[in-house]
Amino acid sequence: MPHYTTQDIKNIALVGQNNVGKTTLVERMLFTAESIKIEGCIEKGNTVTDFLPLEKEHGHSLSAALASFDHDNKHINMIDTPGMPDFMGQAMSVFPAVETVGVVLDAEAGIEMISRRLLDDATERRLCRIIIVNKIDQAELDLAGLLDDIKQAFGAECLPLNLPANNASSVVDCFFNPDGESDFSSVAEAHTNIVDQVVEVDEELMTLYLEQGEEIKPEQLHDPFEKALREGHLIPVCFVSSKTGAGIPELMDVFTRLLPNPLEGNPRPFLRGEGDSAKPFFANAKPDDHVIAHVFKVSADPFLGKLSVFRIHQGTITKDSQLFIGDGRKPFKVNHLFKLQGKEQVEMSRGIPGDICAVAKIEDLHFDAVLHDSHDEDYLHLKPLTFPRPMYGLAVEPKRQGDEAKISTALHKLIDEDPCLQLEHHASLNETVLRGLGELHLRVALEKMAQVFNVEVDTQLPKIPYRETIKRAAEGHYRHKKQSGGAGQFGEVYLKVEPLARGAGFEFVNAITGGVIPGTFIPAVEKGVHQALEEGAIAGHPIDDVKVTVYDGKHHPVDSKEIAFVAAGKKAFLEAMQQAQPLILEPIVRADITVPEHSMGHITGDLSSKRGRIMGNDMQGTMVTVKAEVPLAELSHYPTELKSATSGHGFFTMEFSHYDPVPPLVQQQIVATYKPKEDDE
Repeated sequence: MPHYTTQDIKNIALVGQNNVGKTTLVERMLFTAESIKIEGCIEKGNTVTDFLPLEKEHGHSLSAALASFDHDNKHINMIDTPGMPDFMGQAMSVFPAVETVGVVLDAEAGIEMISRRLLDDATERRLCRIIIVNKIDQAELDLAGLLDDIKQAFGAECLPLNLPANNASSVVDCFFNPDGESDFSSVAEAHTNIVDQVVEVDEELMTLYLEQGEEIKPEQLHDPFEKALREGHLIPVCFVSSKTGAGIPELMDVFTRLLPNPLEGNPRPFLRGEGDSAKPFFANAKPDDHVIAHVFKVSADPFLGKLSVFRIHQGTITKDSQLFIGDGRKPFKVNHLFKLQGKEQVEMSRGIPGDICAVAKIEDLHFDAVLHDSHDEDYLHLKPLTFPRPMYGLAVEPKRQGDEAKISTALHKLIDEDPCLQLEHHASLNETVLRGLGELHLRVALEKMAQVFNVEVDTQLPKIPYRETIKRAAEGHYRHKKQSGGAGQFGEVYLKVEPLARGAGFEFVNAITGGVIPGTFIPAVEKGVHQALEEGAIAGHPIDDVKVTVYDGKHHPVDSKEIAFVAAGKKAFLEAMQQAQPLILEPIVRADITVPEHSMGHITGDLSSKRGRIMGNDMQGTMVTVKAEVPLAELSHYPTELKSATSGHGFFTMEFSHYDPVPPLVQQQIVATYKPKEDDE
């Protein structure tokens, strides 16, 4: 049995930009709580939550990691998340597992893009939020100014629970024991501001406080404090230094005494059913009810196989539990149930509602799966998270011949782990493309393929899916005649090509009269045209938006065969294409580029230089979203370029819009590099 109950659990995700000190903050709390004997550091590669070889090599968190400690008779589950933009999906993926999101800021760097985005995402998911200002030990800081910036960016509901004192060597409590002096502002005023904010959500308490003038004790504020957190009416701000330990005990007290447990946080709205008919369903967190758990992380462990981490929302899971995956009809048995402490797997006898647990070697488990022990819970799922779309792509192919199957397995395991990795196969381009959020994201994925799965690939930028079409109508004719001893081959075709509206595709019309081409050979003519459509006429790209009308031809009663009319149809079509002013079409995407306001001029100028059309912009506080239509070919390196131009504070999304003709000079360059295959006749 766990030594704690559901009411004792606090689940908290630490998020924020890289280098704000989330990992060292977790390390310091584990050390303070005596969960570890020696405090690790990132430089030595011995922290609890940055344990992967690639994390030690890069010096940054690359995946969400769990650690827990006990404090003041409460059990605190901490999830340390990556802070680099390329790994934001890993941070967002843990939101369904926690009641509270702690947004960590660097006291010197202030509010950065990732912190802003993740706090907004936590707000959208109705999670309680707390802002933790770390590294207050740095010299020449304007902490008062930073607190003002926080209020301006996130609202007046951001109020300090403690303030730096003694030149930031300690903090002074503004809530439980509001005595003492701070380095700036008034502790008494800060306490009054918190009380004023909290009592607003409790009418009875507000009456006592405002009308009767009663002094409100912290104990009376516990329930309304948590209600204010749940409603977003209060976002506490705490000051700490993970390096010196200033504010760490006070932060741990805030976690245990003020943050919600699984019974107090906003309930997760599961959905039962699919599509428009899906109905809301809320787990009840009762330990003796049916099991409902949600998988929010999977990883490929070289020793344990697939490791799946889940949050229990209802019921109790034991080592012998039989669990179903989604609407699967065959259960799996929980042979081993783990509690994770970084890379360590501590065996558990059972997990209760609110627990975060893991199982190994269950290959059918996947990210976002719902586990249950009753068919009454079929088709139960959480509302999907909205992740950043993977934009940066690399075409991958085996470095060693014969590795195709191993590479396919490795790629699919990587995608299982990371919701922001995506695999595409383009048959027309004959290439497989791995997409992610940036160059570093894919580089780390490929390094993991080599280290964990022992497979390597060659990469290149993906090909652009150009298309070919025509500008005007034209006619083509070809006679296929071949004699080689015995029976020969004969087929003659006359056809006409006409342009169709953009996006109309292909149309084939049989206008033969009088049987000059027997009906049995018309499908062969169409087959030949389709071959040309797939292979292209001027640059090797598929042909679109063309109408082909076969109107005349000849046949031979002995020598005419299907193969002859396939060849004649293909060559007649290609001849017509050459006369119809062929065009190369390029994909145009709708791009939304969000950048700091001061970068807007640079971004719009750069988009114009990329043949982009600015369609408008939207202001969002200090950020602006530029909307544009841009040729996909101009955006091959854009994730890296945008990161450089905005110091990592910009991001963008894009989706296909339409095809447009490329400029004549670009068409000349594309055609010049094309080497057509020789036809076998």
